[in-house]
Amino acid sequence: MVDLNAEMAELWASLGASAPGRARTVQLVSARRGEGASTVARELARYVAASGRTVWLIDLDLLASPQHAILGADPSRYGVMGEPTAATPDGSVFFTVQPGGRTSDGRPWPDGAYLNAHRVGRANLWVTRFRRDLLRAGQTVHVVQSPRYWESLRRHVEVVIVDAPSADRSQAAITLAPFMDQTVLVVAADEADVRAPALLRDAIGGAGGTVAGLFFNRMTLGPPPFLKGILP
Repeated sequence: MVDLNAEMAELWASLGASAPGRARTVQLVSARRGEGASTVARELARYVAASGRTVWLIDLDLLASPQHAILGADPSRYGVMGEPTAATPDGSVFFTVQPGGRTSDGRPWPDGAYLNAHRVGRANLWVTRFRRDLLRAGQTVHVVQSPRYWESLRRHVEVVIVDAPSADRSQAAITLAPFMDQTVLVVAADEADVRAPALLRDAIGGAGGTVAGLFFNRMTLGPPPFLKGILP
């Protein structure tokens, strides 16, 4: 695995200081699949947690939950995965399951019950995992445009890193952009065509989100890793 600690330090510094007393939410997304946004999100979460901050890594790829799988598969690098706990402080979540399920006694099954969080190693790093095994035939999951979950989580953690599926797979990043302090667009370092990231930038801005800049995911030598205002 490429060591991205230096790039994560530069990326984190480039995002600027957090507002006093307010947790920060940072979303990472690429325009196209395969650009490495999930790797950057995971390594950024790991880097920030190593500084002593409490960090939650929220995986928006709900049906696959790859972040939980990757972190759990490499305890020598990330630490041993802890037991599941509720991933919502107040019962709210950023998605809805439709049609809603019911418990064995007929009560509505809360959406929050589908999402767990696991502590990773001894650091203050937590990762989410969607309980796909609880879904029943015919149920679907939809990201919802509501600030409630994010405002609730801010009261309990210091940094929230959101790993969004690429825009060619999902509109989740655009839907949630207004509730993020910053969205970072990730592009493979050898990708010369920035038209797709430019369109994504415009879509996020049009939805009320803030694009902090572009991060070039280093696979070979290339442009500096983080450049504000790179998109015209």
